[in-house]
Amino acid sequence: MKLRLFIILSIIGLAEYYSFIVVRSSVRNLPSVWRISLTTVYLLFTTISWLGLIFFRQINWAEMPHLLRNVYISFVLGFVVGKILVLLVMLVDDIRRLVTWLIASLVYSNSASSDAVGNIDRSLFMKRTALVLGGLSLMGFTYGIRNRYNFRVRKVKLSFSSLPEAFKGLRIVQISDIHTGSFDNHRAVEHGIQRALDQKADIIFFTGDLVNNHSIEVDAKYQEIYSRLKAPMGVYSTLGNHDYGDYVQWPSPQAKIDNLNNLKSIHASMGWRLLMNEHVVLERGADKIALIGIENWSAKANFPKYGDMGKAYRGLKEKNIPFKILLSHDPSHWHAQVIPEYSDVQLTLSGHTHGMQFGVDSKWFKWSPVQYMYNEWAGLYTEGSQHLYVNRGFGFLGYPGRLGVLPEITVFELG
Repeated sequence: MKLRLFIILSIIGLAEYYSFIVVRSSVRNLPSVWRISLTTVYLLFTTISWLGLIFFRQINWAEMPHLLRNVYISFVLGFVVGKILVLLVMLVDDIRRLVTWLIASLVYSNSASSDAVGNIDRSLFMKRTALVLGGLSLMGFTYGIRNRYNFRVRKVKLSFSSLPEAFKGLRIVQISDIHTGSFDNHRAVEHGIQRALDQKADIIFFTGDLVNNHSIEVDAKYQEIYSRLKAPMGVYSTLGNHDYGDYVQWPSPQAKIDNLNNLKSIHASMGWRLLMNEHVVLERGADKIALIGIENWSAKANFPKYGDMGKAYRGLKEKNIPFKILLSHDPSHWHAQVIPEYSDVQLTLSGHTHGMQFGVDSKWFKWSPVQYMYNEWAGLYTEGSQHLYVNRGFGFLGYPGRLGVLPEITVFELG
């Protein structure tokens, strides 16, 4: 723990050092008034950013005006990421200079030659590159606020040899990670729900995190909006890690229990069939498939394992159902338990990662910092005859925007 803290503080210290060097170099040739003013503004923004990060848990973000909160968080994220980018560029330049100095020291024996090499100024190109990258980060995260309701419909066709004939052509809509407490625009959310309805799905799945922490986030207006989700074969849902209220302080253990029970009741009142470590059999004519839904189960130590796959699966073998779909919020569950122990679960639907709401997400290339925590973090993954789809999330959490990874409504067509 101490080593990790030391590494983090060292990275922060270096990022701040290099960023200040770049800023100071950039304003060096300006008139005195401008130089002092811009340096002061930079130091003021740095102080404000760190105060927000240090006292993050003490600030009541929910009561802060949404516009102020969104702009502030986006600015701080862009500012911090920008400084990390400056660190990377300048560190590369320093390593280059060190290597150049060492080579020169070996080649030239006289100290004068070595000193001349050692006194080479930083590359102007590298400093300008660092400054541009830092600025782009700041502008990018601020711009990303506009994308928080920019819902993208993604269509996926999947073929299975074990899918019963009557279910060929089944249309499924999946949404995940709504995070109601982060929303600030009912009309925009209505638009997203309507886009899901426009897909004319046979069945709708919601794979967890209806709220950030509290069931009261889903007020009467949001309940009315979400309850519009209807499909001929029903709407089925599961819980995500945020739904349990584990990330806030409760006045008593019973208050936390009451919060979860109220959230379960909200699912029911909206017409959503909440699956709590259980399965249901879906029928079309004489054919049947199984839908399994478990509570949150994560392979990561910092996320809870409330799910019980054994309980949810119990009795399925005796029913001799050839095709099974699993709703499991956390995608780490797939490799940790589903693949090694439940090889007859052909399709798993998850969410949780949001694609970190930041990255490159194109047809040809995908990258996000979240991939260093999750091997499966956005889109379709296949191993043998088993498939996992990780939805990028309908809502947002923390950062009130989307940069490169847009909110998602997924439409599956099974064949």
